[in-house]
Amino acid sequence: MLKRTSNQLSLFSSLEDMLNHNHPLYTLGNKINWRRFEDSFSRLYCSTNGRPAHPIRLMCGLLILKHLRNISDESVVLQWSENAYYQYFCGQLEFLPKEPCEASDLVHFRNRIGEEGIEVILAESIRVNTENDNEDHFNTAFIDSTVQEKNITYPTDAKLHKKIINRVLKIVREKKLPLRQSYQRTLKAISRNQRFRNHPRSHRKAVKADRSLRTIAGRLVREPDRNLPDRKGYEKMFELFYKVLSQKRNSRNKIYSLHEPEVQCISKGKEHKKYEFGNKASFIRSLSGIILAAVSFRNEYDGHTIEASLQQTERMTGKRIDNLAGDRGYRGTDLVGTTKILIPQAPKDKDSYYQKKKKHKLFCKRAGIEPTIGHLKSDYRLSRNFYKGVKGDAMNIMLAAAAYNFRRAMRALLCFIKSIAEKLISVNFSTKWAF
Repeated sequence: MLKRTSNQLSLFSSLEDMLNHNHPLYTLGNKINWRRFEDSFSRLYCSTNGRPAHPIRLMCGLLILKHLRNISDESVVLQWSENAYYQYFCGQLEFLPKEPCEASDLVHFRNRIGEEGIEVILAESIRVNTENDNEDHFNTAFIDSTVQEKNITYPTDAKLHKKIINRVLKIVREKKLPLRQSYQRTLKAISRNQRFRNHPRSHRKAVKADRSLRTIAGRLVREPDRNLPDRKGYEKMFELFYKVLSQKRNSRNKIYSLHEPEVQCISKGKEHKKYEFGNKASFIRSLSGIILAAVSFRNEYDGHTIEASLQQTERMTGKRIDNLAGDRGYRGTDLVGTTKILIPQAPKDKDSYYQKKKKHKLFCKRAGIEPTIGHLKSDYRLSRNFYKGVKGDAMNIMLAAAAYNFRRAMRALLCFIKSIAEKLISVNFSTKWAF
């Protein structure tokens, strides 16, 4: 019988012994100050009431991994049970071949910590990138805004009226309310007439079908409203229905979605997309590529977003930015507190050649925030927001920015490890030939 001559890892070995210590997720998990999250969020839990909660490091790690890998709540929970690096990153000591929690637990955790808690995660992502760094990240920074689209379909009046009809019929069935007519056969004919509305022969028929659909929606809303005693629990819903039915083409504060009524229609002047439906997001990026602020707004003028963005940076880092460069959309504001706002302008006659070149170089660097926003949208779940409500808008923006910063730290740590390895190889090679 042959004896084992080498030490083999058993199934119950610790993850620290099994994993590659140079893996970016492994090094990032050791660099993050998880105690900061414990101290900030432990006060939100009761130690003497209710069932034991999931570890705070586990929930924060899952949130970071979700945006870092651009996956959903369900996917990150499923992949956690398959990926040993995910488990080590979230504080697990031994490999656990099962899901750590339900996907809905991430929703409850986000609602529990709120916007302030997500801001703590963003602040930690900034600290990881600026710790032990002599570079001044707050001397000059760049600001820009974009639109974060909400998870809604392209809104039209016909779509909204159909959704109102479906919701009202559902209430009638649940509450067993009397209804004179459900219009089921009529609605099928209307749907047929609304098709191919761009064809010259069908346009007039489609417009007439739209008017009929709106009339039927109004009838179906008013009848259950009369039969419901005091609208029991449906007050806000019926107010929303009446507002949608009363709004017209040029109405102010229009409703574009029934499940997300806070959505705004924003036009950024894009050639390929004239209107976007969501909210505005403002970002501040340092000269070295760190996102220092990520703030959510409804539909503000760009110049009005500067102060709130600077306040968030100061709140998270304790430092104030000296110079903030933006595009011409921020014109009208020259100074916010002690921060100078720099806007590209025509060169002045009194400027020297050196001053002109310096300003030109600065605003060429400002354009670097554009690909940063592109990466946030394509890689870190900013392109479409699936979180609910206005709070969900702010959370998604900050989590996307935090994931971007953590990815930057992972790349920096990997480059540092490679440089150390190359130095060791060169030293070993030189000592070998010295003898």
